[in-house]
Amino acid sequence: MAHSILSMLGLATSHPGRQVQGPVSEAVERIAERLQGLDPERARFVAAFAMVLGRAAHADLEVSTVERDAIADLLAANGAMSRDQAELVADMVAHHHELGGVAEDYLATRELKRVANRAELEAALHAVFAVCAADDSITLEEEEEVRQVASELGFTHEEYVAARAEYRDQREVLRGLTKGDREAR
Repeated sequence: MAHSILSMLGLATSHPGRQVQGPVSEAVERIAERLQGLDPERARFVAAFAMVLGRAAHADLEVSTVERDAIADLLAANGAMSRDQAELVADMVAHHHELGGVAEDYLATRELKRVANRAELEAALHAVFAVCAADDSITLEEEEEVRQVASELGFTHEEYVAARAEYRDQREVLRGLTKGDREAR
């Protein structure tokens, strides 16, 4: 009953047991509106996913061309959208972060957690690391942002560390250490 009322008000999520709580991301709304041809719920997922990728890319205060291209690649591969749409969304996310939309980042992450299932969240965590590693270097600032995103998405520290382990060679904090030093960590 409550889900049908929320649906009539346009507030239902893709998960009937979950309720919309708190403010929603205006940036997610704007991006989702531009994704013509996608189911509205799928468009919200893709928009929130893109915003979270952009959040990680902007952790070092800039979204590089390589990171923007990685976002577009991930969106085209996982978002069921054309390459042109993926590039448009990647540009929108990069531009959003140039304007300093930090509060929107947290709302978008909350939205992703709300609309995604566990497998999608796990894929998103790995995608966030992939965007940060796109330039073959994950800075300490990027690691910390990904750790925060992982926490907001409901991952344990152990799950975060397991995902991060796949990108060990790109982590700046480990560069310069000998192989024996890395294995000891």
